[in-house]
Amino acid sequence: MSATVQSETPLLEVRGIGKFFGNVTALKDVSVQVGAGEVTCVLGDNGAGKSTFIKILSGVHRHDEGQLLVDGEETHFSSPREAKERGIATVFQDLATVPLMSIWRNFFLGSEPTKGRGPTRRVDVKFAQETMVAELRKMGIDVRDPDQPVGTLSGGERQAVAIARAVYFGAKVLILDEPTSALGVKQSGVVLRYVAQARTRGLGVIFITHNPHHAFPVGDRFVILNRGKLVGAWKKGEIERDDLVKMMSGGAELDALAHELERELQRPEATA
Repeated sequence: MSATVQSETPLLEVRGIGKFFGNVTALKDVSVQVGAGEVTCVLGDNGAGKSTFIKILSGVHRHDEGQLLVDGEETHFSSPREAKERGIATVFQDLATVPLMSIWRNFFLGSEPTKGRGPTRRVDVKFAQETMVAELRKMGIDVRDPDQPVGTLSGGERQAVAIARAVYFGAKVLILDEPTSALGVKQSGVVLRYVAQARTRGLGVIFITHNPHHAFPVGDRFVILNRGKLVGAWKKGEIERDDLVKMMSGGAELDALAHELERELQRPEATA
């Protein structure tokens, strides 16, 4: 007699999700889930449907087909605010930071802590600075000057500010939109460490990327999209990195192209 082990309810799950813009199918029958303390990597090239997928999860778009579940409860977001209130935070590529503004100002942007009442109410600068420093220290960044403009930080450090901000304001699910796309090798490694730290702190992370080399070291689940459709989904250990790279780079298409180019080179006029 075998016992059935019940898996924990995912923090966020989509089942057979679909989205249409007129006659254009942006997403069709896509299923993805992310659990607490888990990184789900969603991979795809340009035009794969990653942006539409992010916008559905973050409340920008409503899905037309399928189910969106938060903590096992079916949900329809009507705005990004609703998604944020349910603990879903999205860090887009532009990071929503103001380069000339201080680090602590960017950390609390729009949600500054205050003290006093009535006409004496003002921003609690000391609390804001100390909180920002403490939260970034948890991410492994030691900020010496809270008034330092955030634009003077490296790309990886700015990603850390955005991630720490989302965690501090109660995110349970963190969606990262191509966080390593504009970074070099060293800074990409820094961001991947921050992703791993977020997982260790119990968040569910959805890591959107077109780079399987960045996804594989931190991912617990891997999902590949192509032209709005699900190519496949695997858990860690079910797929090797080389296979993931080949599927992402269009291995069959590249093999066909290589054969075509080889035939072209063998043509008499090519060698004349």
